[in-house]
This record gives sequence, C-alpha cells and structure tokens, in this order.
Amino acid sequence: QVQLVESGGGLVQAGGSLRLSCAASEVTVSSNPFSFNFMAWYRQAPGKEREFLARINMGHSTNYADSVKGRFTISRDNAKNTVDLQMNSLEPEDTAVYYCNTEGRVWPYTGPLRIYWGQGTQVTVSA
Repeated sequence: QVQLVESGGGLVQAGGSLRLSCAASEVTVSSNPFSFNFMAWYRQAPGKEREFLARINMGHSTNYADSVKGRFTISRDNAKNTVDLQMNSLEPEDTAVYYCNTEGRVWPYTGPLRIYWGQGTQVTVSA
C-alpha cells in the first residue's frame, strides 16, 4: 500500500557527509490516505542485525540511537511525505545498507498498525 524509495547512498571517505532521502507514495485499492505516524531510518551491516538509527513523528519529535547521536540528523516534510537523514563525520563502521521505513494506519485510522520498508541504499565509508 505504501512504496518507499531511498536515494543518496554512495561511497565517501571517513569524515565525510552524505544526505539520504526517502520518498513515500501510497498505492491502495480504496485510495484512502495513510497516516505516516512515524518515519525512520535503519541500517544493516554484513553479519550484523538490522540496527535502529533515528525516528521522527508527525510532530517532528525525534529519537536517535547512541551510535549516531550528534552525527546524524533526521527530518521530514509532512506535506511531501519525505524523510531525510543527514549523516556527518562518517566512519568506516557506518558502512551498511540503509533502510527507510514508516509506521501508521489507513484512514479512518482505526485499523491495524502497518509497517512498510524501502529496498535500501548502500553506504560505504572508506578509511
């Protein structure tokens, strides 16, 4: 019902910066709107579990993982249904596939909470 498309990944040197973007669009049978209560970024490095990075709600309140606090900044545009992740002071340990996701409900917003994931974008940080 919701399609998420990430962009902005690539190869950077340690200490560099990248800005990831995620655009969301809804494709449903009823065309009822989706709430997009939360939008978030995760990552998964080879051999490791998927790791939470940052989350932002409709009121723009944010939460960050300790590993990225002070270096990464999440933001969103409610009108455009986009969420960005500004990544500064990147380190080789940040190398991973980065995923965008959203959580919310379909109008009238009384049904089950739904979770959607993007396909991911590769971020590689060289030493």
